[in-house]
Amino acid sequence: MQRHQTMTKANDDVDHLFEVRNNFYLGAYQNCINEAQNLQVKDENDKLLKDVYMYRAYLAQNKPNLVLSEIEKSSTSPSLRAVRRFADYLANPDKRAVIMKEFETELNEEIPHNETVLLLAAHMYIHERNVEEALRLLCQCDSLESKALAVQCLLKIDRIDLAVKEIKRMQEIDEDATITQLALAWVNIALGKDKLKDVFYTYQEMIDKYGATPLLLVAQSSSLIQQQKYEEAEKLLLEALQRDANNAEAVINLVVVSQYLGKAPE
Repeated sequence: MQRHQTMTKANDDVDHLFEVRNNFYLGAYQNCINEAQNLQVKDENDKLLKDVYMYRAYLAQNKPNLVLSEIEKSSTSPSLRAVRRFADYLANPDKRAVIMKEFETELNEEIPHNETVLLLAAHMYIHERNVEEALRLLCQCDSLESKALAVQCLLKIDRIDLAVKEIKRMQEIDEDATITQLALAWVNIALGKDKLKDVFYTYQEMIDKYGATPLLLVAQSSSLIQQQKYEEAEKLLLEALQRDANNAEAVINLVVVSQYLGKAPE
C-alpha cells in the first residue's frame, strides 16, 4: 500500500513542462515553441506557464510584435499581461520610459506576488541598467530561474561573493537542474583561472545531452577566449552564427577573437 502511495505521489510530481522550460533555458527557442504548441496539459496553471514560456521564446527570437498581436491588452492573466508589457517595452524603445513609469505606479499600488510579473519586471530593469531595483524584485521570488537572474545581476555589479551564496541556495533546491548548472558556469567564468576548464566541460555535457544551441556555443567560446584558445573559440562562434546569424553576443565575441588571431604570428 505504501509503495502505491509513493508511486501516485511520483506521478503527481511529474514536471509536464520540463521540455518546454529546459529548451528555453538552453536557448533552444524554436524547440521550446514547438514543444509548447504540441503539449497537451490539463492543469490550468500548467497551460498558462506553457504559454508564458512560448511567448518568452518568441521574445528571445526578437519577435515582440507577434506577441503583442497574440496577447490581448485586456487579458485577465497578470502573467500574460506581464509578457505583453515586456513585448511592448522591447518593440517600442521610444515608449520605454512611459512603460516603466506605468509599471512602477502599478507596483506601488499593489505589490504583485506573481513570479512571472516580478521576473519580467526585473528583466526590464536590467535593460534600464537598474540592477539594484531588479535585485529588489528578485529577492521576493522563489523560483530557480529568478535566483539565476539574481546571479547574473550580482555578477554585473561585481559581487561574486553574493553570487556564490545564491548558487549554493540553488544547489540546495536542485543541484542537477539545467538552470542551476548554467548559473554555476556563469560564476565560474567570473572566477576564471582553474574554473575555466570546468566551465567548458559543463557546457560540453549540455551540448552532448541536449544538442548545441547558439547560447551554449557562445558561452563555451567565452571560456576558451579566457584560456587564450582563440582558434577553438572561433570555430564555436562560427557554428553559433550558422544557427543564428543575428546573435549579437556571437558577433561581439568573434570580433574579439579575430583581433587576437590577427595579432598572432603565422
